[in-house]
Amino acid sequence: VQLQASGGGLVQTGDSLRLSCAASARAFGTNYMGWFRQAPGKEREFVAAISRSGASTWYADSVKGRFTISRDNAKNTVDLQMNSLKPEDTGVYSCAAGSGVISTLPISYRNWGHGTQVTVSS
Repeated sequence: VQLQASGGGLVQTGDSLRLSCAASARAFGTNYMGWFRQAPGKEREFVAAISRSGASTWYADSVKGRFTISRDNAKNTVDLQMNSLKPEDTGVYSCAAGSGVISTLPISYRNWGHGTQVTVSS
């Protein structure tokens, strides 16, 4: 599964952004999907995940109520709607695909796409 994230940019505090991840391969529908982010000098951290069917979602506490993950298995895409952005949301956002039991740990994801930069100014 090859993944490509897009939609990042420079925004101000309180603004919204929608990230999109396009996947190649019919196997997209058999994988759970996740979004992670990494700020300069920090470790990669979990942001959100969605089950294969899209019926179940998980969020980091820091983004609950502000971010929404969704997927379209017909189009092989997974999106991350980010509202009420804060400077601490700044980082490189990457989408990833995993199989088996859904996880919030990066090591559980076997396919990663190139990230997209999100910068939130104060």
